Amino acid sequence: MKKLKGALAVLAVLGLAACGSGSPSGGASEGSAGSPAAAMEQIEVGVIPIVDVAPIYLGVKEGIFEKEGLDVTLTLAQGGAAIVPAITSGQMDFGFSNITSMIVARSKGLPLKMVAPGGSSTGDTKKDFAAVMTKPDSGIKEIKDLVGKRVAVNTLNNISDSTISEAVKVAGGDHTKIDFVEMAFPDMAAQLDAGNVDAMAAVEPFVTISGADGNVPVFSNYAEPVDNLTVAVYFTSEQYIKDNPETVEKFTRAMKESQKFADENPEKAKAVLPDYTTLKPEVIEELTMPRFYTEVNAQSVEDVAAISLDRGLIEKVPDLTALLPQE
Repeated sequence: MKKLKGALAVLAVLGLAACGSGSPSGGASEGSAGSPAAAMEQIEVGVIPIVDVAPIYLGVKEGIFEKEGLDVTLTLAQGGAAIVPAITSGQMDFGFSNITSMIVARSKGLPLKMVAPGGSSTGDTKKDFAAVMTKPDSGIKEIKDLVGKRVAVNTLNNISDSTISEAVKVAGGDHTKIDFVEMAFPDMAAQLDAGNVDAMAAVEPFVTISGADGNVPVFSNYAEPVDNLTVAVYFTSEQYIKDNPETVEKFTRAMKESQKFADENPEKAKAVLPDYTTLKPEVIEELTMPRFYTEVNAQSVEDVAAISLDRGLIEKVPDLTALLPQE
């Protein structure tokens, strides 16, 4: 790929960041096309403007949810911090979040339950939708070289810093001597270029944009240290499941079918990205998509829970059976 010009990269980044807002009520929405038929049930799903949620947009576009009798409104939020309270309060019906946030929320007594998988790692440490990026002259060549370095993450005490620190620990480095710095994904590249951080934990499209600007990947913290990591899921509240069991079953079926369709048709999954981002075609063409499986990898959730406990994110591992989807 020709090196992206700085203006193009900035435009793509700002376009993605602008797609959401700090609260679900302020986020942009995308409903299914046309007026819902009288028999259609309307549901609202809180999502984040990242590549991981392409399957649900594709499922709506392909009529998969309509086939289940569901008229879906997709509401963009900046992150799970806005989506979780919207679910627990009943403002939204379903939401999207990473599994560390789910584990932490459940450990705090929030009655949340996963209902379907979201994005998963490709399992390839050199070709994943997430990567720890650094400048080619940083001296960081392998995982344990991150010891003593400043690493940008989008949220402290969450999935990025905990998996990076675990990878360093497994590689034989002192994981307690990594200085994690919290900043938004769109701000990381500039801070790396300015020398304010030594590396950045990026996800697509920022991996592709950063690489086009000359930065290099060290490894994917989603591909290791946890095998076959389910990175994110769709969830709802236990109360909603109790009150709307048939709706949950319909949503779960439609979501799994959408995941399968997206995984088997990655170009179609990429084609819906302009529906909720302003990413440029040059970026979309080059980026690596997550894998979209139909089942949550329970072992990976257990592994992340153990890491979360070791890092002090939780005081004890919550009941994962209550958190994981029903079989």
